[in-house]
Amino acid sequence: MTEIRTPLRRRPAQRRSAERVQRMLDACADILDEDGYDGLTTTRIAQRAEVAIGSVYQFFPDKRAVAQALALRNLEEFGDRISARLAAGRFGDWSDTVGAIIEIFVEMHRTVPGFRVLRFGDVADVNLLDSDADNNAVVADRLRRMIVDTFGVQDTPGLATALAISVEAGDAVLKMAFRRSPDGDPEIVAEAERLIHGYLAAHIQEY
Repeated sequence: MTEIRTPLRRRPAQRRSAERVQRMLDACADILDEDGYDGLTTTRIAQRAEVAIGSVYQFFPDKRAVAQALALRNLEEFGDRISARLAAGRFGDWSDTVGAIIEIFVEMHRTVPGFRVLRFGDVADVNLLDSDADNNAVVADRLRRMIVDTFGVQDTPGLATALAISVEAGDAVLKMAFRRSPDGDPEIVAEAERLIHGYLAAHIQEY
């Protein structure tokens, strides 16, 4: 997996500039919630963030780049929440983390602005996080690294494949849950956890 490249034209050098960029991302999230990706424009981002349009283009070439930065922020928050849960929780083995990971995803879908529309970027581009890998592959790779580091699991191609399949399956089933209910149909969310945990538990002896 290649390192994810920043969508920023240039990194903010001062705290004030960094805060301005975060306001742009917050504005992007609000607009996504209101009107979806099709309603997102750099002009609207500038207006909502209360910055000049030139400030947007100072850091981002287009709206796709702003969405990419927001998707990366979502991924970082997802990873941070999982890391905190792994550090605080007592799990029998790494496959037992499935419920916690799904719970975090569902909570972000319900509460993080823009997440229900953008999530990790598929609404804009299936390769939004990394031009060399699809978004689900990037998420699976991040989870793999956390599991290896936390549980001391052997890092094998089989582990990578199992997690890639789990993320794809979970993504599909959770999309179904949120199509049925804005907050995620609890029955379908529970089935997603049962499906993925059962699949991983069946493979646990291989690792």
